[in-house]
Amino acid sequence: MIRKRESKLKTKEEPKKEETSIQIPAMDIAIFKLNIRGTSPLICHKFSNNAKEMMLTPKDKKVSSAKRAPRNPEESFRESLYPIPGKKNAFGFPASGFKKAAVSACRQLDGINMTFVRGAFFVMGDLVEIDGTPTMREDMVRLNGQKADIRYRAEFKTWSAQLSIRYNKGSISIPQIVNLMNIAGFSVGVGEWRPERNGAFGMFEVEV
Repeated sequence: MIRKRESKLKTKEEPKKEETSIQIPAMDIAIFKLNIRGTSPLICHKFSNNAKEMMLTPKDKKVSSAKRAPRNPEESFRESLYPIPGKKNAFGFPASGFKKAAVSACRQLDGINMTFVRGAFFVMGDLVEIDGTPTMREDMVRLNGQKADIRYRAEFKTWSAQLSIRYNKGSISIPQIVNLMNIAGFSVGVGEWRPERNGAFGMFEVEV
């Protein structure tokens, strides 16, 4: 009897797990040109060969500032520029500087993070050519609490540039990139003494 009773008992079937699949859409890559105009002077400060040599020199072999050769303002000015390879009297600015400005601008926005923007679009090339005439500027600076020193650097008082933007249309749109670059130009900037570094230089806006 016990065996017959056990045979009539029905076991509760476990619900079947629904199979789920992750859909990864194909990328839709496109390129467009974005024209920007400087709204404040751009100060360039490329690492000079002298500065690179000093960084590579062991501390115990470094020459004190008092024993260094007299500074050549014209040479310092020229070394602060980013020459465009193969073009005479043409200068640029690192393309990465404009991308970094856009990424940093995400701090001003809600709902968009820096990680997303890093992978959503890119400013193509090593250097973005700057349309403008560089002039030499002289500044008194004080680094890390040391005594004051004079720096000679290149400045573009008026400038503009064209950025080649490569982006994923499935992630971000052209109007979104334009708005982000406008925020970057206003609140972050590029070059020395930009807004991100408590200055007001290197600001820009997108030309409509």
